[in-house]
Amino acid sequence: MLRITTTRRRGRVLLTIEGRLAGASISALQDCWRELRANSPSVAFSVDLCAVSFIDEAGKVLLKDIHHQGGELVANGCLNQAIVREIVEGEEMSSQKRRTRGRKGSHFFYYGFLLFALVAPGALRAQQSPGASPDGTLRLTLDQAVGLALKQNTSAQIAVLSAAQSEEQKNIARAALLPQVQLGANDSVQRLNIQAGLGIVIPIPGFSQHAGPFQVFNAGPSFGAPIFDLTLWRRYQAARFTADAARASSLSTREQVILLVVSQYIGTLRATADVRASESRVELAQALFDQAADLQKAGVGTGIDTLRANVELQNEKQRLIVAQATQETSLFALSRLLNLDPRQRVELADSLAFFDTPQPDVDASIDQALAGRPEWKALESQVRAAQKSRGAAGAERFPSLRFDGDWAYTGLSVNSGIPTYKYQAGVNLPIFTGGRIHAEIVNADLEIKKLRQQQADLRNEIALDVKTALINLRSARNEVEVANLGVKLATDEVDQARDRFKAGVANNIEVISAQDSLARANDNQIAALFRFNQARADFARAVGQMEKLYAK
Repeated sequence: MLRITTTRRRGRVLLTIEGRLAGASISALQDCWRELRANSPSVAFSVDLCAVSFIDEAGKVLLKDIHHQGGELVANGCLNQAIVREIVEGEEMSSQKRRTRGRKGSHFFYYGFLLFALVAPGALRAQQSPGASPDGTLRLTLDQAVGLALKQNTSAQIAVLSAAQSEEQKNIARAALLPQVQLGANDSVQRLNIQAGLGIVIPIPGFSQHAGPFQVFNAGPSFGAPIFDLTLWRRYQAARFTADAARASSLSTREQVILLVVSQYIGTLRATADVRASESRVELAQALFDQAADLQKAGVGTGIDTLRANVELQNEKQRLIVAQATQETSLFALSRLLNLDPRQRVELADSLAFFDTPQPDVDASIDQALAGRPEWKALESQVRAAQKSRGAAGAERFPSLRFDGDWAYTGLSVNSGIPTYKYQAGVNLPIFTGGRIHAEIVNADLEIKKLRQQQADLRNEIALDVKTALINLRSARNEVEVANLGVKLATDEVDQARDRFKAGVANNIEVISAQDSLARANDNQIAALFRFNQARADFARAVGQMEKLYAK
């Protein structure tokens, strides 16, 4: 289903498209485009593809035609952006070729065609989005996944918008400190009741009851500015610190999004490693089953050995099915975090690896966390903003000085007016406010105390995060060493058991047992690598270095 919405903004027509641009939907967009072009041939057009989930080849041809006729294509998401980029670059290349033919003449067409045939494959490859394979599968490294998340993840974008809102609130508070100028004009007709205005109850003979009607014209600017207002200044300072807190909170959200993406990515790597290990175990079980069957046919082995091998083979196939389902589910979850098209196929370009790093010091890591964690910076800015708000409440007891004035052209008509003006300076000093100022000060003090308690709690939480991450990092490093040794020993056990079974020294119970040991060793190795990489990510998050370490 395709939904097309048409809006006009600043002399430009915007077509917002939602849904799938494929099949019968293409003709609907084509008819809408032709109708708009016919009715408004001189108006600029933009086509918003941000909400389009899929574009087929016919849709690409239509979008190319729209762009050729002057329509601007707007898109986000790696797939739609790649399609738009391909259309735009293709149009620019065609225009350049036409200009070249016009300059050099048509006798160069043949040589130009040969040159295009040589260059086109490389140009088409260059137009593909980074990490995209020719079959449309998106191959992502961890760095690319983090970059996409920071650009497209909804939580990250909402945090950026919230910080922008706080910045505008700061600008609003600053505007109260600056001069304000208005320009107005009015033309009115008035008729006045003189007796009512003078309080005359009994009509006086010969005295007119009313005056008018007469026209009054007035036009001119008015202006005003605070000369001294400590309250407004404190409020502006509080808004500045609030904006700083919002920016720090935005960075904290980015750090959290990066942690989620990294955790999901390495979790998907673990699922992929499980699939590969299961495939390897299926191959081993199949080889052992074939070996048992061959020995039985040769009269050396027994039927129970073949049956045991077949049971183990079926068990490994079942584990492979479960591992494949887990891998697909994990890939879908990663796509959701990256806000990709649900139909976009994703593959991971990295693999689980072990990067041995020195064990950081606990105290130094806690100091680094307190200096780098954006949550701590945000809370510090909130405390300063609360202190400035408390100062603004207390400053209301001081006098404020303000200057106002206006200049106007006033008369009974436009042609008979004269310049008039009024300037005034006023001092305002609160005498009695019913306890409002005292209540505002107490409320601000309570807010500061509450934020101080949150600071103490956050300090303990940061220290706990750092200590826990370091413990997990040390433990995971040791687990990897033990797991690697376990895989080596389990592999040797399988080889020796197979040799003993082949020589007829033992039945395949030893082989099956060695297979199970190897399976557990592989699982332990994959789990240890996952925990090590997850511990590295948790430590980077604990000290506030996620974006510095993973967003390159």
